[in-house]
Amino acid sequence: MPKVSFNNKNALFFPSLKASVEEYFRENNLKKTGNTHLHVKTIVLIPAAILLYISLLAFPMHVLSLILVSALLGFTLACIGFNVMHDACHGSYSTKGWVNDALGLTLNALGGNAFIWKQKHNIIHHTYTNVDGLDDDIAKSPLMRQCSTQQWVPMHRLQHFYVVLVYGISSFAWVFIMDFVKYLSSKVYRTPLQKMTFSDHFVFWMSKVLYVAFYIVLPIYVVGAQTWVIWFVSMHLVMGFTLAIVFQLAHVVEETEFEAVGDDDMIIENEWAIHQIKTTANFSPGDKVVSWFVGGLNYQVEHHLFPRVSHVHYPALSKIVEEKCREFNLPYNSLPTMGAAVRSHFRFMRMLGMKPQVVPA
Repeated sequence: MPKVSFNNKNALFFPSLKASVEEYFRENNLKKTGNTHLHVKTIVLIPAAILLYISLLAFPMHVLSLILVSALLGFTLACIGFNVMHDACHGSYSTKGWVNDALGLTLNALGGNAFIWKQKHNIIHHTYTNVDGLDDDIAKSPLMRQCSTQQWVPMHRLQHFYVVLVYGISSFAWVFIMDFVKYLSSKVYRTPLQKMTFSDHFVFWMSKVLYVAFYIVLPIYVVGAQTWVIWFVSMHLVMGFTLAIVFQLAHVVEETEFEAVGDDDMIIENEWAIHQIKTTANFSPGDKVVSWFVGGLNYQVEHHLFPRVSHVHYPALSKIVEEKCREFNLPYNSLPTMGAAVRSHFRFMRMLGMKPQVVPA
């Protein structure tokens, strides 16, 4: 695995920004962790998911109703991931570590694994954002070409169409394939997985067994295989697409930049924080409805700069970050609406799907 580092020796931007953010929290006497707004989301979303799940088992439904309720369950589970799990796994939900650890296990209830995700997301993705060769989030080649340094194959011409299906089935792959690939290989893409304790191994296998029990075995026993297939597939397609598209809009759009690393060590010319600014984009700033459902992940710039600050603070921090970017003559990538971000993402995927032009020697 190559060693990639950032040119932080003469870093000026992030120390200045961090000082302004610290001053904001100090002047307003605020904790950086979640507050009542986040707690309300938790109280709404988790019981809602449980009620939807029970409804699918307890009440006979017409096929259309079955699909709609299952889709709503998938969307609700994605929102739990955005709002509760994401903050908890970053340690920003609460000042109490045990609360973060407990709520981080909501990821396991969705079928994933918190231990693996923290290393894939918190450490690798947040350090090497959009670095082709290290960032597992853009390592989908040859199925998808997500930056210009990845190999092109003819099927990429259609990728802006078929990625919709890929996003839809992504949670299937995550739950039933990718977690096991990472676990059994002890690697996240090219990065070695940290050593797992007995407890980590136990939680991995127990949560996978419980997922099969509650999402496959019990529903088939209660409602039958045919009904289960409809609601399980509907749930996963919506959950997978919702999770995938929100994270894609943060980094794989026309406005963001990419780096690439091969087998040799590499120094990225920018300080780490400037790299985050250039490789990340916001969308729908100020849209409280979007922000509520996606857990503030429409403020990805702020999240990547301050991942241990709860998302409930990002709208306020965005004003500070944008001002600092102007002061240091840096881009501040922000798309006005979610629709604009979606269009930018699919235009970018279409452009990457075109056969690269060979430059004459």
